[in-house]
This record gives sequence, C-alpha cells and structure tokens, in this order.
Amino acid sequence: MDFIINTLNTLFWGYILIYGLLAVGLFFTVRLAFIQFRHLPEFIRTILQPSSSDRGGISPFQALCTSLASRVGTGNLAGVAVAIALGGPGAIFWMWIVALVGMATAYAESTLAQLFKTRDEDGQLRGGPAFYIAKGLNAPWAGSLFSVALIIAFGLVFNAVQANSIAGAMEGAFGAPKMGVGIVVALLAGVVIFGGIQKVAKVSAVIVPIMAGLYLLLAIYVVIMNITEVPGVLALIVKSAFGFEEAVGGVAGAMLNGIKRGLFSNEAGMGSAPNIAAVAVPNPHHPSSQGMVQGLGVFIDTIVICTATAVMILLSGVMEGGTELSGVPLTQAALGEHIGAAGIYFIAIAIFFFAFTSIIGNYTYAENAMVFLKGGHVGIAALRICALLMVVWGAYESVATVFNFADAAMGLMATINLIAICLLSGLVVKLTKDYFEQRKSSSSPVFDSNDYPEMKGKIDESIWDEHKPK
Repeated sequence: MDFIINTLNTLFWGYILIYGLLAVGLFFTVRLAFIQFRHLPEFIRTILQPSSSDRGGISPFQALCTSLASRVGTGNLAGVAVAIALGGPGAIFWMWIVALVGMATAYAESTLAQLFKTRDEDGQLRGGPAFYIAKGLNAPWAGSLFSVALIIAFGLVFNAVQANSIAGAMEGAFGAPKMGVGIVVALLAGVVIFGGIQKVAKVSAVIVPIMAGLYLLLAIYVVIMNITEVPGVLALIVKSAFGFEEAVGGVAGAMLNGIKRGLFSNEAGMGSAPNIAAVAVPNPHHPSSQGMVQGLGVFIDTIVICTATAVMILLSGVMEGGTELSGVPLTQAALGEHIGAAGIYFIAIAIFFFAFTSIIGNYTYAENAMVFLKGGHVGIAALRICALLMVVWGAYESVATVFNFADAAMGLMATINLIAICLLSGLVVKLTKDYFEQRKSSSSPVFDSNDYPEMKGKIDESIWDEHKPK
C-alpha cells in the first residue's frame, strides 16, 4: 500500500501537478486576456457590493471568507517557513508567480461552479467541480470519482492534519494535553458544522477577517519597526529567485519549493474552493462575478498573508548563518526576535484559529461532494461524525501513510478538475465576454440563460431566472 501511494504521489506531485497547475494558470491567464491584472478593480468591486440574499444561499463575502477559512491554514505560517528553509528567500517570489497566474484558474473553476449550481432536496444551493464535470462534460462517473477523492482528502484526513497542528502548538506553548485539545476542537467544530453550510459561512465571516486582520497588523508593526531593511528583503527575494544571490538549493530549489508551497496554500485549480463558490448568491447576478471573488481569495491568501509571514521571517535575521529550524518553530523563532516570548504564544493562538477555520471550511467542501453522491441526510450525518472523529484522532496521532493517502487523493481530484476546466474553457471565455460587454453599460450584469442555448438541460435555469429583470 505504501508503495502504491508513494508512486501515485510521485506521479501527481512530481510530474503532473507541479507543471500542470502552473500550465493551466498560464493557459487561462492568456485565454482570458490577463483578466486578473486588467480587471483587478472589478475583482475588488464584487466583494464590496451589497450582499444579495436568496433561498438556501450565502453572500459573496461569506463565500470568500469560507474559502479563505480553508485556504488560510497552517500553510500560511508553517508552509512559508518550509519554503524558505528548503528553497531560500527566492521561493517566495515563485509563490507570488503561482498565485498571480492561479487567480485566473480560480476565476475559471468558480465561474463554472456558479453556472452549474443546483438545489438539493432542502432547497440549499449546491455545486462544485463534480457538478460541472457531470453536467458540462456528461461524465458523472468522473464527478463521482472526484467527490470520493475530495471527501477523503478535505473532509477527513486534512482535518486530522489541522488538528495535529493545533494540538502541537497548544502543547508547545501552554503544555495542554493533545487529546484534550483534540476533544475541545472537535466539540467546537461540531457546534458549527452540525448547523450546516450557512452556519459555517456565518462563523467564517466573523473569525476570518478578525484573525487575518490581527495577523496583518502584527506584520505591519514589524515592517514599520524595520522599515529601512524592507527594501533589502524584497530585493533579496527577487535576486534569490534568479540566482543572483546565493540561495539554498539554487534557482531550481527556489522555484520547485516556491511553486509547491504556493499551490498547497492557495489551492487554485485543486477543485476545492468552487464547492463553496457555487453556494453563493452573486451580486452582480452573473457566474463571472463569483469567479472574481474567488480569484481575489487567491491574491489575499498568498500575495498578502503568505508575504506577511515571509517578510517577518526574513526581517528577523534567524536565517542568517543557517538554521535547522523549519515550519512553525521557524516562524515562532522569527516572531520571538520581533516581539519576544509573546511571539510563541501569538503563533500558537494564530495556528488555533487558522487551523480551526480550515477544519470547518474543508468540511463544507466535503458536504457538497456527499450531496452529489446522493448520500442524503444519513450520508451527511455520517460525514459530520467521521470528520469530528478524525479531528480527535489527528490531535494525538500522526500516521504518515494516511497523510500521504490524502495527498494522493488530492492529486487525483486536482488532475480531474484541471482536465475538466480546460475542456470547458470555451464556456468560461463566453461568460467572461458576456459579463464585461454588459459591464460597459451597466453596473450589474445579469446572466440570461437564453444567450446560452447550448446549456439547455444542463443548468438549473430556474435559479437564474429568479433574478432576471422584469
């Protein structure tokens, strides 16, 4: 079993995805005429629009916060430190590149998820890659395979990984027993996820802005205190990326580690965030507007939050002369240099909230996948119980085989998703042109299914017709 899983991971992460995710990002960047650069103000405007309400849906802001809840996890604190430790400062530059092209991929997959959304038996909006694979490509078997892989990776194992990070941080900072931490986290998560996706969205919309805001305020404080050294740090990142400055692992090491950590952090192209993007009621009421919301999510995750972590580490000086530290201990040591012993406690608390929101965010993705598999209320209840049990288990156990299995599952779902969105890229282009043509004369473009006769019978026209101008 170990051999099979390791072989799959080598295939997915050593060959297919490390190049595939980057290539697809470049493909959509070019095919959509550099939408994430030319229309960044429009990306921001879609977040600032008044919340739109609908039966069984959530607001675009809640969808953004829920996707950020999953994206902004331990990878933003530990993953950045790992990238720097293995690839040097130049790795951060390649994380930026991955995020900037990944914004186009995130836009494409979330736009498709919006278009193909439907309602479940309770009237709740549902959707995601499984739905656009099944309906858009007439391949329900591939949608089912995607859903099973997503439930394994995001619904179960990744929640154990996040719980393990929380328990380790709490034990290291406060001496709290891992099992006790796991039980408390599971109880707190249970209160939220048993309330369904709308409860998760409401909690995420409160916690995510606060935790991200506090973390960025600390980063701003560190930057102001070291303002004269900031230009040098930014120059070091760029120089190291191209080998002009001696770096750990050279250019290849910086590029490989930066791309890998960037992909893990922002999840663009993975097929995860579209599951919550589909549940949103967009404003303007057009699939493209929700695609822009999720594209901006990639920007916030990597360009803003990951950069904040990187700058604090590089300004601290802990990397000078070499260090054996990596991951969370490196980030803690860096903050210790800036704010003393309080840095250790701050990172422990930050990891608690970052990882906790990842747990509830990941769960929402798995719930949509379970709906696609027609698990019904029984299936969703079983999923919730299993997800919480994995939180408790993950708090005190760390079995590499299981975590590698999750990586293989995520590799499979990402590969299926990338193929699907490329095959549906013509539809993404048509939706984008439609949006911006309307935008020239109106601040609120509206999707009209009559303009898409090829989608007849494939999309739920009743959802879109509810918001047509009378």
